[in-house]
Amino acid sequence: MEEMSIRDRIIDYIQRNRVSTTEVADCLGKSGALDGVLPINRGHFKAGKVKWVYAYKETNWDVHEQVISIDKGDIVFIDVIDCADRAIIGELVSKYILLYQQAAAIVTNGKMRDAGALLRENYPIWCVGFSPVGCFNRKPEPPLAEEIIAEHKGMYDGAVAVCDDCGVVIVPPEKLNEEFLDKLKWIEEQEDIWFDRLDRKKENTFEIVCLKNYLKENK
Repeated sequence: MEEMSIRDRIIDYIQRNRVSTTEVADCLGKSGALDGVLPINRGHFKAGKVKWVYAYKETNWDVHEQVISIDKGDIVFIDVIDCADRAIIGELVSKYILLYQQAAAIVTNGKMRDAGALLRENYPIWCVGFSPVGCFNRKPEPPLAEEIIAEHKGMYDGAVAVCDDCGVVIVPPEKLNEEFLDKLKWIEEQEDIWFDRLDRKKENTFEIVCLKNYLKENK
């Protein structure tokens, strides 16, 4: 059997233990969240490899072209650059990405359209809101600068995204290592201890979180 990569091991641990975005952000030093990005449908939990694509200059031409290449289980992150608050995609492209390309989820730091259909289908989509005014379908001229593509792709492509009712947290490629996996395991253990101290020991949260009495007992 082929050995799992560290990224796949991290994804597997997050999925098996349903590690929340809150916990993952804590492992990143209370960072990593995409500002303003929230689920359009409640109750979904997704973790997976990021497929980075971009929308640029008020057109989704590049999105249509890039989502042809998606691995099953990818979380497609549509990075919005200079799109004047237009909705990036709607029902048609969402169905293509999620049903036919079998992506795990769609995440965008832009808006979506066709809200009624996306809600009705209960799609796993995270975005910053809705707008009926969509992007154009023309090829952007001039195209997005290569240095910007390289910069953003380096930050997001191949990263790990965790998505739940609280939002989306991105674990960047440079953090996908054994140290981060150990942090995930540690924070899960800490959560178990904290709730045990609350429920069984009847400590207050000041004693648990700030004073950390449980650490003193172990000395």
